[in-house]
Amino acid sequence: QVQLVESGGGLVQAGGSLRLSCAASGIFFSSNDMGWYRQAPGKQREFVARITSGGSTNYADSVKGRFTISRDNSKNTVYLQMNSLKPEDTGVYFCNSHRVVDYWGQGTQVTVSS
Repeated sequence: QVQLVESGGGLVQAGGSLRLSCAASGIFFSSNDMGWYRQAPGKQREFVARITSGGSTNYADSVKGRFTISRDNSKNTVYLQMNSLKPEDTGVYFCNSHRVVDYWGQGTQVTVSS
């Protein structure tokens, strides 16, 4: 059974930082591309960042220079370091695993107050 469990969300003031974690089980983690998406209230889910199985990364323009995605294959965990947070970063952040099929976590709430 595949499980992606996010943690690390919370309430932070604008300009602050948070680090999200996503622990994966039931997949061959090191072979999967891993990503983070977010969904703000009333909006569609949008791409935030991705790290491939080979370690290449890409980011949404809105988070470039502020967010960093990384992975630890020994811990089956992907991270999202979020710095210089803005109120528009508020939303539910979802972990995604992709190889042949997509798997999703349940999400973790990030709220940035102005």
